[in-house]
Amino acid sequence: MAEPVVAVVGAGPAGLRATQVLVEAGLCPLLIDEGHRAGGQVYRRPPPGAERPASDLYGFEAGRAQTLHDLADALAPRIAYRPGTMVWSIAKREPAGFALNCLGPQGHGRIAADRLVLATGAMDRALPFPGWTLPGVFTLGAAQIALKAQGMAIGRRVALVGAGPLLPLVAHQYAKAGATPVVVLDVTPVWAKVRAAPRLAAMPATLAKGVWYMLAGALRGQPVRAGVRAIAVEGTSRVEALAWEDARGRRHRVPCDAVAASFGLRSEAQAADLAGCRFVFEPVTRQWQPERSPEGRSSHPLVYLAGDGSGIGGADVAELQGERTALTVLADLGRPRDAAREARLDRLLARQAGFRAALEAAYPYPHHLVETIADDEIVCRCEGITAGALRRAATERDAHEMNRLKALTRAGMGRCQGRVCGHAAAEILARTLTVPVETVGRLRGQAPIKPIPLREPV
Repeated sequence: MAEPVVAVVGAGPAGLRATQVLVEAGLCPLLIDEGHRAGGQVYRRPPPGAERPASDLYGFEAGRAQTLHDLADALAPRIAYRPGTMVWSIAKREPAGFALNCLGPQGHGRIAADRLVLATGAMDRALPFPGWTLPGVFTLGAAQIALKAQGMAIGRRVALVGAGPLLPLVAHQYAKAGATPVVVLDVTPVWAKVRAAPRLAAMPATLAKGVWYMLAGALRGQPVRAGVRAIAVEGTSRVEALAWEDARGRRHRVPCDAVAASFGLRSEAQAADLAGCRFVFEPVTRQWQPERSPEGRSSHPLVYLAGDGSGIGGADVAELQGERTALTVLADLGRPRDAAREARLDRLLARQAGFRAALEAAYPYPHHLVETIADDEIVCRCEGITAGALRRAATERDAHEMNRLKALTRAGMGRCQGRVCGHAAAEILARTLTVPVETVGRLRGQAPIKPIPLREPV
């Protein structure tokens, strides 16, 4: 009897570790990844011919990045590897399994799989603010991609804004690359970090790295401001300056030619939605994510989840979950279980969960930025929908749920399919209706989950 086809979607830390475990068990999994080189976002590899020392790209994580890159290279000849390939739709296949609609180097195609391991990662969480649609405004993740993949900064005088641990990391990476930021603005309060410090100390090595990034910036004279209450990008045809209001209500302004701003991360969970997974609301990160058991199972018996695509945990958690989830796949296929290995991974993941909870407490959700979004601010860039249009749809047209809001306003119908605007639109809708954000639901996943050309590339 032929071995089942296990497709792993995503070749970041979670997907690579899951693939490794499956190969060690004698399977030949199918690894599909949008990147042309494995590593994911956090360990993104430059294109061939543009390599730079790992220490310059990944800092403290250089050793781990190199290990994963070496693993990817070693696995490639032992698996069915599809780099540069996007899964844009997932359909059920009779009598069981899935048909994955993909776009890759050879054009459009359909791949059959019996079981899925979804390791689809995360993306920056965007919130609208004055000037955020100007040319020269990026997300923090995009600023990282520019450094890692293209070896360039997004500007000469860069301002960074954030609400999460990615902010000090990007600031350090830009300074190391010779592009010292003109200002680093943290929209979360200092007291939250002080209060969370004892719990963060449960993982001293990880905490020490974060503290070092901040101290290194301070020693460089890098301006860092916490508790920022409001931000606005100024300019006519492109970025010219960044203005902000500090915790005491004082206004400031700094000239710059580029801004990178993100407010935490959100799971890339559209593939899980199309695969038929049940979703649950996560109140701390204020987002819907596919239901995942500690062993890596989803609500669908043939779909498994690992990494940030099923809940934000970071690269370390993603690796552990990838390994743990693959062991669950093997157990469900009738392979002998390694109870000791499973127990060890469960203990490590439980410890990481405690640290992640402390990290979320240190960087709480920036409610104040949502509350001050003006009516004329663009929320859905693809369709040009303003916050005022969303509020009017709620109060005048009975849009009490996200998919109805989408139908009435077209918010979320553009190229991003709500991946960028959906979160902010839900927060605005909930505040307008004065209800908890989870009660307005979420945008249903629709194919294609990412933009695709109407015809195959020549």
